[in-house]
Amino acid sequence: MRFRRSQAWQAAAAICLLGGVARASLGDRLPDFKECIKVCEEANCGDEPSPIPFHRRVLFWDCPSECDYTCQHVVTDKRLARDPPYMQPVYQFHGKWPFYRFMGMQEPFSVIFSLFNFLAHDWGMGQIRERIPASYSLRKYYMMFGYFGLASWTFSILFHTRDFNVTEKLDYFAAGASVLYGLYMAPIRIFRLDKKDASRQSLLRLWTALCVLLYTLHVLYLSLWSWDYTYNMAANVAAGVVQNILWSGFSFVQYKKVGRTWAMWPGLIVAWLIMAMSLELLDFPPWMGMIDAHSLWHLGTVGPTIWWYNFLLRDAQEDLAGNLPETDFGLGSRKD
Repeated sequence: MRFRRSQAWQAAAAICLLGGVARASLGDRLPDFKECIKVCEEANCGDEPSPIPFHRRVLFWDCPSECDYTCQHVVTDKRLARDPPYMQPVYQFHGKWPFYRFMGMQEPFSVIFSLFNFLAHDWGMGQIRERIPASYSLRKYYMMFGYFGLASWTFSILFHTRDFNVTEKLDYFAAGASVLYGLYMAPIRIFRLDKKDASRQSLLRLWTALCVLLYTLHVLYLSLWSWDYTYNMAANVAAGVVQNILWSGFSFVQYKKVGRTWAMWPGLIVAWLIMAMSLELLDFPPWMGMIDAHSLWHLGTVGPTIWWYNFLLRDAQEDLAGNLPETDFGLGSRKD
């Protein structure tokens, strides 16, 4: 069946393209790019369109998107070959660098590194299941941390495979949920809100309700009011900074009490993540057309994720063995 007659593919593609305004970039406005698109579509997207390989059709590449991809690289190659060279030869198109795709994936290394993060969470959850008893009160929170991580990196894989409006929103909402859950979990472990005394349980209910409300408002604002990239970034950074401060302070206090190197791990993990996050500030055209700062940021989070699960395991095992000092932090004595 010819691609242009496949109504099922067309319907699915239409769903993926619903809503929103595409991000504009300098590359989109280049006259050469606009002319290339026009010529390509006239030559290839008429009544007898050029055939598209099956593996790309599966990922909803159609004739206009094929022309868009081809023209990005035609224009970029032309600008790179100019003598004398341009001060900025490589421009972004639709908010993204002109990546070379692989098997239909728009950003192959971001997909691969997102998969590494998914596997890191999957490994960590397996360790928690095997090495922490189900009766341990913090275990369910650690498992939920893993599930949020799996969801976040699944949608990251989908988004970097094909950038549609719906995959972008799912990626952003899942990432926001994962970051907020990390913030939610921090006080539960640090202040031991999992304990069954009345004051802690009351605080836990309030904290849970507040986090659910904040996430709901966050999604509603982005969905119904304004799809604001600056706000979304600020909200995630704020949630990340607060939990980083909490874990760094906890790490310092625990190390002073325990005197063991593993108690410092949360603070060291935070430092690693801050350094990895700096890659997002060093945005540069993709090396060899495939590896950019964003993909390296994804690679940089794999190690801390594995390290973090090792900390959760060690902390839980020491707690179960009764080797941790009391941590009342102003909420009353801990009672085991």
